Amino acid sequence: MDLTKELNKTSGFTNLELLAKQVVEGFIAGMHKSPFHGFSAEFAEHKIYNSGESTKHIDWKLYAKTDKLYTKRYDEETNLRCHLIIDNSSSMHYPNMSSFSIDRLNKIGFSALAAASLMHILKKQRDAVGLSIYSDAYDYYAPEKGSDRHHHMLLHQLTQMVLNKPENKQTETFTYLHQIAEKIHRRSLIFFFTDMFQTETDQTKLFEALRHLKYNKHEVVLFHVFDKEKELDFDFDNAPRRFVDVETGEHINLYAENIQESYQKAVKEYFQAVKLKCGQYQIKYVEANINDAFDHILTTYMVERQKFI
Repeated sequence: MDLTKELNKTSGFTNLELLAKQVVEGFIAGMHKSPFHGFSAEFAEHKIYNSGESTKHIDWKLYAKTDKLYTKRYDEETNLRCHLIIDNSSSMHYPNMSSFSIDRLNKIGFSALAAASLMHILKKQRDAVGLSIYSDAYDYYAPEKGSDRHHHMLLHQLTQMVLNKPENKQTETFTYLHQIAEKIHRRSLIFFFTDMFQTETDQTKLFEALRHLKYNKHEVVLFHVFDKEKELDFDFDNAPRRFVDVETGEHINLYAENIQESYQKAVKEYFQAVKLKCGQYQIKYVEANINDAFDHILTTYMVERQKFI
């Protein structure tokens, strides 16, 4: 199925699971060029054999094909617990789009497909995954589980999240991060998708909440989701424009060229400050430009999983 046709729907994702599968398969196909070459397409049902383990479950047919020792996985194996958190405030639905394509997504569409792709890998590896979505309220929570029914329920929630655009919904992220932290009791790998645009300007409160997420030895990865062309580079033509705050409705009329340089400087300084603060709190910070492919998202998962287990 052509990804562009599948995504080119005004109704959002018609088959998010299929899209996620194709994103992951494309990523795996390119892994022979990466440091994860040994993590082949067989990863879904196998793990690398470690010296000293029982040889009972070695897949000898796979050994004959690859000349490497793998042991078979079983359904009861759960090596990892993962919780996905998605900021669903109004700013995450920028840019406003009437149609989608694989290389043209807004921030919430990018986050949904990235999350679904991570879920696809987690499902194949028999890992448990949970989901939290928030806007101006704690919209959705599901604890970490690994069943097919649970997986499809989360995919449905991601699809609904993209479909139902919140109007003028601001958020105080720190409020909901504290609530989410209280719900995750067992050590987990946490992936957080947000554009870092907050109603509350006091960053101290936000990073205190992120530090709360690291309680119980959780590992936290912050995917900073943004549209580089518009939100970082401020690349607009120099016609007079009205810029509207999608969360408050406030607006300003101006020529983009007149403030582009000062805007770029301010935003780059803000991004750098967020990155440095994440480093201070030992939170993995990853820039997630919605105009890029998903490989950097999945590569980050691979690296963090290896460190976590």
